[in-house]
Amino acid sequence: MTHPVRSPKGRPRAPATNDSVRKADRVMSLERLGWDRVREDAFTGYLDQGLVPARVAREDRGRYLLLDGRRERPAVVSGRLRHASAARAALPAVGDWVAARVGGAGAAQIAAVLPRTSAFTRKAAGGTTEEQVIAANVDTVFLVSGLDHDFNPRRIERYLAAAWESGATPVVLLNKADLAAGLLELRLAEAGAAAPGVPVLAVSALRGEGLDALAPWLAPGRTVALLGSSGAGKSTLVNALLGEARQATGPVRADDSRGRHVTTRRELVPLPGGALLLDTPGLRELQLWGDDEGLAGAFPDLEALAADCRFRDCAHADEPGCAVRAAVEEGRIDAGRLESWHKLRRELRHLAARRDARARAEEEAKWKAISKAIKRHPKADRWR
Repeated sequence: MTHPVRSPKGRPRAPATNDSVRKADRVMSLERLGWDRVREDAFTGYLDQGLVPARVAREDRGRYLLLDGRRERPAVVSGRLRHASAARAALPAVGDWVAARVGGAGAAQIAAVLPRTSAFTRKAAGGTTEEQVIAANVDTVFLVSGLDHDFNPRRIERYLAAAWESGATPVVLLNKADLAAGLLELRLAEAGAAAPGVPVLAVSALRGEGLDALAPWLAPGRTVALLGSSGAGKSTLVNALLGEARQATGPVRADDSRGRHVTTRRELVPLPGGALLLDTPGLRELQLWGDDEGLAGAFPDLEALAADCRFRDCAHADEPGCAVRAAVEEGRIDAGRLESWHKLRRELRHLAARRDARARAEEEAKWKAISKAIKRHPKADRWR
């Protein structure tokens, strides 16, 4: 005979079913990977389909490695998901939560990608106008810049625009502090001016210095992405945070401190303290993908000044009564910062025009295909 379980107040409580026990165990296991109520709610529709939740830890030429809180699973995208994905950005990326079908000796099949809470993206390299997802479902982005020849405030502004567009919180890490003897305070001030309102920290991954200051963003279940150019020391930083030499490191060129792509793929790495680190290869270039929202986030000082411009749509070029240009002339804003804003804004305008042109071309191609199909199969023939 099964006796009812009683609550602390003495009221009978139904015994836990096997399904509820399995669900609680699964959720507790996935919490280490960042699973939360938002993901649980998003996954509800897939329960009846026999699918399981998992997180993409690695992607290599269309083959994936999934983590489900208990084990690693090789996986591929299902044919239906691939066919239904109108763009490459809709396919799984590292950091994504997915609904997967498992079983048998083969690889799991990814049937769906759960909605992303954040996505760091860029325009794909080359002439195509296409979005590329670098990191998905990231809480914080560590923008890593080396304190050698790699240091460039204008590049920091570009990365910040992409970071604010992503929905994640940016933190600027100035790595190789051991190489900035006598210049550290100056570099911190320059980076702070390029990233107003954003934490700017100096660290030395090689010597393990300054890493304790990263603890607030490395809480259990939180995901942090490392982004920066080749040679900034991201792999050394990964090794320092892991406490072991997991990632290969390489030298940089003496003339410009740029390195080779030592890290060749994106990978989600669990840290000893419970956080997850999303390591990425060094980016040779970062072409923006988005709109003015990320630009406003990266240049809040210019946005605040623009409220005092005479014209609401002031472009801060040669309009009379421009408060932004007045601040530059008075030395309150660096002229290079305003020029950086103009450059990124032109890039976004050009991108918007190309995206509109591509959308029109795709719409025309769709209707041409429909017209051809109608001509091949006229209505009269269909009713014979």
